Amino acid sequence: MTRVLLTGFAPFDGESTNPSWQAVRAAADEPPTGIEAFAVELPCVYGASVAVLRAAIEETRPEIVLCVGQAGGRPDITVERIAVNVDDARIPDASGAEPVDEAIVPGGPAAYFSTLPVKACVAAVRAAGLPASVSNTAGTFVCNHVFYALAHLIATELPDLRGGFVHVPYAPEQVVDRGRPSLPVGAVARALREIAVTAAHTRTDLRVAGGATH
Repeated sequence: MTRVLLTGFAPFDGESTNPSWQAVRAAADEPPTGIEAFAVELPCVYGASVAVLRAAIEETRPEIVLCVGQAGGRPDITVERIAVNVDDARIPDASGAEPVDEAIVPGGPAAYFSTLPVKACVAAVRAAGLPASVSNTAGTFVCNHVFYALAHLIATELPDLRGGFVHVPYAPEQVVDRGRPSLPVGAVARALREIAVTAAHTRTDLRVAGGATH
């Protein structure tokens, strides 16, 4: 059994729900064979989100951490390749904080790559009949903040841990009046299960094109 910690976020920016947490909870409730899954909801707050993540890692002692966040407007499941060392808020977090051009870890590396097989994970989600792609930016909001903090923790304290970040689209009920892309939470949960299994069994990523021109 591979121990996998999945995290999602509480609602933010005036939303009443967050599909990242809904999907994480559903995926953990029915984990795939060979996976022991744990789910935790993170506040959409700089700093506090990382504290909750660290506490969950200490409690569950996972082998893999898969953090998940909402990327409203994206049409597919996007597996993040890289986290950057900057907080630059376009909107306030749930506590009202709006950091601008602040380092997540002062003196830390400019960026970290995911330690999960991002292209293999994308391929597994597509093979399950769901849309997916590699993303080269996790933004500069709380999602990237958590992703970078997780990567820094792995690099400096927990070298045997592997982890990464996945962004998911809006749920259908969030876009009934604005015509934006969406995916049902059940479909997103299926994708997360595929990613968890792939991460558990894949150490060497696929060498296939997954980049972007812009």
